[in-house]
Amino acid sequence: MWIVAFSTDDGKHFIDRHSGDAKYFDLYEINASSAIFIKRIENNTGKEEKHADPMKAKGISELLKKEGVQVMVAKRFGPNINRIKSKFVCVMMNDSDIENSLKTLQQKLETIKKEWEAGEERSYL
Repeated sequence: MWIVAFSTDDGKHFIDRHSGDAKYFDLYEINASSAIFIKRIENNTGKEEKHADPMKAKGISELLKKEGVQVMVAKRFGPNINRIKSKFVCVMMNDSDIENSLKTLQQKLETIKKEWEAGEERSYL
């Protein structure tokens, strides 16, 4: 079972901005046979002081870690992906629809597990 955060403004689609600019992170618990919505958390980390602000990455990491998130899913990540990929498996989706992406993730759980096990040396998918 994995706790996954989706970057969204409306709960149905990914945002077309960097993941950390989403209004919300919708959290799901997924495994091979189910995807259950847990809750929506507001992204209250504030605006970046500068592009790729390390404080923004830290704020988002702390917000999601406290919820037990292991996987972040978005359509786009910014340069801070290099800071957060050591804490989460970061997955970029081509599809803008979260429901379709849940199905894709369920099919890729083995790949996600291998990347998670790489620890701080992990890449993004």
